[in-house]
Amino acid sequence: MKTAFLKTMPRLGSLLAGVSAAAFLMVGGTGTALAAANCVKGDRKAPFTIGWANIYSVPTWMKQTEGTITAEVEELKKTGQVKDLMITDAQGNAQTQIQHIQSMIDANVDAIVVIAGSSNALDRVIADACDKGIAIVNFDSLVNTDKVTAKINTDSSQWGATAAKWMVDQLGGKGKIIIMNGPAGISVSDDRRKGAQPVLDANPGLQVITETNTDYNVAPAQEAMTSLLFANPEIDGVLSLGGALSAGSVMAFDRQGREQVPTTGENARQFLELWKEKGLKGWATMQPNWLGAFSVYTAVQALEGKDVKPKITVPLPVIDDSNVDSYLARADKFPADGYIYSDYDKALFDKLLAQ
Repeated sequence: MKTAFLKTMPRLGSLLAGVSAAAFLMVGGTGTALAAANCVKGDRKAPFTIGWANIYSVPTWMKQTEGTITAEVEELKKTGQVKDLMITDAQGNAQTQIQHIQSMIDANVDAIVVIAGSSNALDRVIADACDKGIAIVNFDSLVNTDKVTAKINTDSSQWGATAAKWMVDQLGGKGKIIIMNGPAGISVSDDRRKGAQPVLDANPGLQVITETNTDYNVAPAQEAMTSLLFANPEIDGVLSLGGALSAGSVMAFDRQGREQVPTTGENARQFLELWKEKGLKGWATMQPNWLGAFSVYTAVQALEGKDVKPKITVPLPVIDDSNVDSYLARADKFPADGYIYSDYDKALFDKLLAQ
């Protein structure tokens, strides 16, 4: 398996300095390994057909993630494990995504990999696919139903809590902050926000003056923050729960001539570059794009009869002043509006599945 760097498509591996392959061992799992992977049944033999039911492909993070999926499929084709990849794009509409998944069921694909456009709207169609013996691997934005082969994600609640704790430390527990969230109703966005709340409750000196929800893109985030800057003359920190959101915030502050404030974020190249350029007090973590490739690999392992746990949690790295330069040293390998994600390989995936 080769590390994939998206070259032809502009949100949607050795590991980066300070982030070893061992650091990405699975830290959580629910229950014990199943005698056979959930959902998988019937006469399914390699080479397999994989369905990739994407909720939307416009954000660069999603495009990069799809790049890891297509690259992984190409590697698995070489070994005779995969035959075809069916890709759909629901363009942000959960009902359209349901229709796409139904079309994959009708086509009797062997596995469906999905980022959910809604945590509950997809439950029925996902359960139906599972009942028909199709391997279902859900990553990043998760469904509520447990009728899946595996759910793969970082701990979004921990993401929000750790970012909030960093902000508390930066401001000494006192100050006025703005919270920038991703789209409402998307589990990864909602869970990050929920994770931050207990920390905020424990530190009442940190006043949330307002918060906003935008797509994970720089332009809408910058526009939203520009409006908030006009309405709020005093802002001490930006608790941003997404990398493109952070970049949009920094750009809005800069355009309005406002002094930059401590800002959290993600491994978005633009945010990390602005962090260094503006001398920002910053903190970030990473939702690895290779979760997509790992999901395909997991589906194939399940179809081949391997035990796969129903929940696989990939640990979150921390990006701060001690290691941000090591990320930026590889920036030219990623799109200007992309995410600098760590390398991955089969050995890493096998370690994650073995825990």
